[in-house]
This record gives sequence, structure tokens and C-alpha cells, in this order.
Amino acid sequence: MMMNKRNALATLTLACLGAFGAMSAQAADEPLRIGLIATYSGPYADYGRQFDAGVALYLKEHGGKIAGRTVEVIKKDTAGPAPDAAKRIAQELVVRDKVSVLTGLDFSPNAYAVAAIATQAKIPTLVMNAASSAITASSPYVARLSFTVQQVTDPMARWMVKQGVKEAYTVVADYASGTDAETAFKKAFTAQGGKVVGEVRTPMNNPDFSAYVQRIKDARPQAVFFFFPSGVMPPAFLKVWKERGMEEAGIKLYATGEATDDSYLDATGDVALGLVTSHHYSYAHASPKNQKFVKDFAAEFGTKLRPSYFAVTAYDTMAAIDLALAKTKGDLSGDKFMDALKGLKFESPRGPIEIDPATRDIVQTVYIRKTERNKAGELVNVEFDKFERVKDPAKESQ
Repeated sequence: MMMNKRNALATLTLACLGAFGAMSAQAADEPLRIGLIATYSGPYADYGRQFDAGVALYLKEHGGKIAGRTVEVIKKDTAGPAPDAAKRIAQELVVRDKVSVLTGLDFSPNAYAVAAIATQAKIPTLVMNAASSAITASSPYVARLSFTVQQVTDPMARWMVKQGVKEAYTVVADYASGTDAETAFKKAFTAQGGKVVGEVRTPMNNPDFSAYVQRIKDARPQAVFFFFPSGVMPPAFLKVWKERGMEEAGIKLYATGEATDDSYLDATGDVALGLVTSHHYSYAHASPKNQKFVKDFAAEFGTKLRPSYFAVTAYDTMAAIDLALAKTKGDLSGDKFMDALKGLKFESPRGPIEIDPATRDIVQTVYIRKTERNKAGELVNVEFDKFERVKDPAKESQ
């Protein structure tokens, strides 16, 4: 009983302090404090660098201010998927650092863990990447500016059937987002008359793809669809795919855009050439907004760091905070801020985006792209088809 009382008191204290932090931060002479929870060390450290770059670029364009106030971004490292650490960090950011908004959240387990803090403290939490469908349902104070895995997978399945693909094998990483990709692909592909003839889930840590690829070669499906998180897994899979002569065997390969993430594409190299993927952003997106974004990004950070969809979402998250506070007239209280986000529409470097008022999830264009070399010799994802105003298919009935 004593422990229950202690837990209840801690919860109440957290909620009160969170609300106090939001109210006190409204003072004109106080900076707007934003807590950014991301990966800054380990194999996925590029995620945090991309977030930082997108945030910094938006703030530079707006004189370091949002809604007329200076901004203080407090960055915290989870070193990868670490839900216990993410939850602890979020609590510290709310109670000790008095942040008014939580953001970042590159991995889905971390986002789910932070949702509990968002609910207790009634603090707006804007997801910059984590792509598991149910995240926005985990708290009324969570909204997403990135994408869901199902949102970019469903269009690929539909597009493949339109190209005459009738049979497909799926290969996904064995974690929540991989399961989402497998589920969405199978549902959309079979609904259009396709047949999934095989399924494989691979471990996240140092998988040897040789046996998996050989199994696929022996099965001789018409096509393979795969999903892995951006970073080390897609290049390793593509290398084995090429070494085993899968293209020569007549097996077509398709994926979501994580496979050719702009940030890793140069390092991935020629094994990515010709791969058709579906995603919501490409460095080569031809809109004037993106051309300016890419140019400004290079001027600020040089050409070695190419902006990826992580940087774009971080940039857009700052824009969303700015636009929401314009609607609330600077009021940072959780309920008013979340109401202001619902139905928000604006132009992103990726194209037009909006926040679904029913789900607080993003609605956006999903592009079909092919990896090619441009005139400068760079590997880029060239968009050639698109699906407009795509919602997360897991929430289409809402």
C-alpha cells in the first residue's frame, strides 16, 4: 500500500510539474525549451545528427525563434532502441529541465515508453521518426510528423500488382516496424489479387543474409519485397542479393525507402542501382521548396552530410510547433496545443503534409522511386510515380 501511495504521489508530482513547466515557459523572457530524445551514439548515431541539422536549419531561417521566443533545445542520447532509458530521460526533461515540448524519438519502442510520460504530464510530444502505427494511439498528447511503415508499404504493394507482379516473398526485420511492413504488404498485395508465397523475419543484430537469400533463390518467386531500418542492414542484404545473382535469376526486388536512405546511399554504393522503393521523401524531390532546403542545408553543413527524411521531419516538426503556437497565441498547455495541431496543413520539402484531426497522424504523398546516378554522378532516388494524401492504412477507418 505504501508503495502504491508513493507511485501515485510521483505520478501526481510529475503531472503538476509538467503543467507548471508548460505554463511558466510561456513568459516572454523565458526561452521555449524543447526536449529532443534521439540516438547520438552507436551504429544509428546518424539519426541524431540528422535531427539536429533539420532543427538548426529551421531555427536559422527564423532568427533562432519560434512564435517570437528564443528556443533552447535540450538533447538527450538513448544510444538506440532503449525504452527504459527513453522513459527516464523524458521524465527528467519534464521535471528537471521544464521543457514544454518533447520530440525526437527515432525508435518505436522509445516512443511507446515516452507516451506514458506525455499522458501524465499532459505535455505535447511530436514524433520525428518512430513509425509503428499504434504510437499516436498510445497517448492523446502524441502526434507524428514523420510517417508510418504501413503508410509507405501499402502503396508499394498496390503499385507492384499494377506492374504485373502476382507472386511475392517478404523479408523483414524482426521487430515492431518489420511486423507492420509485413502485415501491410500482405493485406494490400492480396487484396489486389497478389499472393504471398513466402515470409522471412530476420534478427536485428548482425544477421547473415546468405542463407535467407539462398532460400529465396531456391523458391524462385516472381518478386521479393523487403523492409529493414535505415543504416547497416539494407546494404548488407543488397550485397548478398547481388553476389547470389538474384537479378540474373529473374527475381525482382522492391523495398521501402529505408533501403536507400539518402544519408547512407553513397556508402551503400552500386548495389542499390535500379532498386525501386516507396517513401515520403527524396533528396532529389524536384519541388522549389526542397531545392531551397537542399541548397541551404549544403551551405550550412557542407556536402558530406546529405539531408535525409530524418532531417526533413525535424525541420517540419519545428514548423508545426511554430504554426500551432500561432493558433494558440503562445499557449503551450497540452490540450490547447494538441487541438491546434489537429488538421494543420503546410508545405514541406517532401510536399504537402497535414495532421489527421482524428488520429494526430500524418497524411502525405508517398512516392515510387528508382535509384539512379544523376548528372553529377551521385546516387539518388528519382521519383516517377506517386500516391497522394496517403493515410496510415491501419487507421483508415478512423
